[in-house]
Parts: sequence; C-alpha cells; structure tokens
Amino acid sequence: MNQLDALKQFTTVVADTGDFRQMGVFKPQDATTNPSLILKAVQKPDYRSLLTDTVARCRGRALDEIMDRLLVRFGCEILSIIPGRVSTEVDARLSFDADATVTRAERLVELYQAQGVHVDRVLIKVAATWEGIEAAAQLERRGIHTNLTLLFSFCQAVVCGQARVQLISPFVGRIYDWYKKSAGAAWDEAANAGADDPGVRSVRQIYNYYKKFGIATEVMGASFRNVGQITALAGCDLLTISPELLATLAASEAPLVRALDVDNAQALDLVPVNYDEAGFRFALNEDAMATEKLAEGIRAFCVDAVKLEQLLLAA
Repeated sequence: MNQLDALKQFTTVVADTGDFRQMGVFKPQDATTNPSLILKAVQKPDYRSLLTDTVARCRGRALDEIMDRLLVRFGCEILSIIPGRVSTEVDARLSFDADATVTRAERLVELYQAQGVHVDRVLIKVAATWEGIEAAAQLERRGIHTNLTLLFSFCQAVVCGQARVQLISPFVGRIYDWYKKSAGAAWDEAANAGADDPGVRSVRQIYNYYKKFGIATEVMGASFRNVGQITALAGCDLLTISPELLATLAASEAPLVRALDVDNAQALDLVPVNYDEAGFRFALNEDAMATEKLAEGIRAFCVDAVKLEQLLLAA
C-alpha cells in the first residue's frame, strides 16, 4: 500500500489546487481553491477557455460578479470529478467587513445553486479575522457552511470553535516558514521536523483541544512544504495537499501510522478557553508569527485577486 492510500485510512484527503484535471489521478474526497490557485490555473492553456467563456457570457456585469462566476465555474468543474465538497473563497479584500463577506458568500452559494449544486457540497472560505469569524457564524446559522482559512494561532481556532464553523484550515507550512526565517542560521532542520515541526505542533494542539472538548468543527491541516509534515498529522480530520505532494505520497511505500487520535486527545489534561473580541485581538497581537502571517496572507490573496481581475478585463 502506498502512503497516500494508507493516509486515506485515517484522514480525509483533500486536493489543494485549481488544476482539476489532476484530481482524477489521486481520487481526493474534497478540494480547496483560493485566488492564487485559480490565477495559476487560468494562465494555463487547458483552462484559459473557462476564463474567456465566463467573460463572454457576463458582458456588462460588474467585475466582482464576473469574478465570482469564474470561481463557481471552476468549483462546478471540480465537483463533477470529486464526490465531496469544494471550498470557494470570498474576496480577501472583504476580510475586515463581516456584512460584505456575508453578502458575497450568499451570492456564491446562489450561483452554485443555479447550477444545480446543493449547498452542502460547498464550503465558503473566509479569512479567520474577527470579522471573518463573525461572518462565518452568521452564514452557519443560515445553513451555509464555512472554511476558515489563514489560521495560524490557537486563539483563532478557539473562536472558530465558539462560532461553530464547519471547518478550519490551520496553515502548517507558513508557520514553518516563519520560524525557519526567524531562526536564520540557528535553524536546526532535524530538530524541527516531523512531530516537532512548529506547524505540526500547532495543528496537533488545535486537534487535541477540539477533540477533548467535543468541538464539532473539522480540522483540516493545510499549506504543506514536505511529506513529513503530512505524515506527522495522519489521523487529522482532513488534510488538503498539493498535487505535487499527493504524487510523492502515491509513489512511496514507506510505513505510515496514525499520529493524531481522538481517544488520546480526550485523555489529555486540558483547560477550556473562551475569548471575547478584546481577548481575541490581544491574544492574536501577542503571537507575532500569527499576526504577521495573517496580514501577509490577506495581502497576497488581494494581490492575486487584482491580477485575476486584470485578466478578466483583458479577455
């Protein structure tokens, strides 16, 4: 059995790509997209027609609506291949506007429903700012399920659990990147690998906390830099993995064992935590890595959203 098949025994495997033609090879359950992945996909000849066709059908509509229709077009193509859910992201420029996020999310769902897609097959991705989590809580109450992304800290995860969001995506690789850069020449790769990787430790803390206190929100590790980070989180509810790393897993027959376990988590001696807005903002501010990576991630998604809009305007 290869490592990918072994991983599927413990964890729901999710493809992290806009390149849906690769998905059939790895047979993931779900798929995630973001503005950067869609931008990368539409610049390939195989997918360019999706952009030009969407623009041709939507002449005269507002640019933000054309963008949403393109995202949904990709989502529908993905859903024709996978059996589960697709995550589609709200414009990152709305990350600090709860009301606008709710409005945009509802439009994305309406566009999916117009294509015959049931709401339960869509996860609306929202940045895990205070406003984003507030918007997600509203959406969940309306029957629209959410995926809270750009999640780097325990306090973000706690508030997402309080909001009863469907799923969170803690970012492993970007946490690893920050600590490695911060350490500079003092970084010891071997000492910070596998279970000791700072990104892996973050996801394990969140997973254990959720399982200890019966929090139903799903934990989906994301943003991986190497296979060791993935195998160290075998047993997590879900893991969203790039096609390149899915291929590496599929090509390996090295042993793989469960690393995260509900029973072990429930046996831990943990203390429940609760945050109000002020407490959340202070806790996030105290975590330099999470503060910097959240802001950086939002900026990067905004840049790619603008680039995607420029391609739409030029089509």
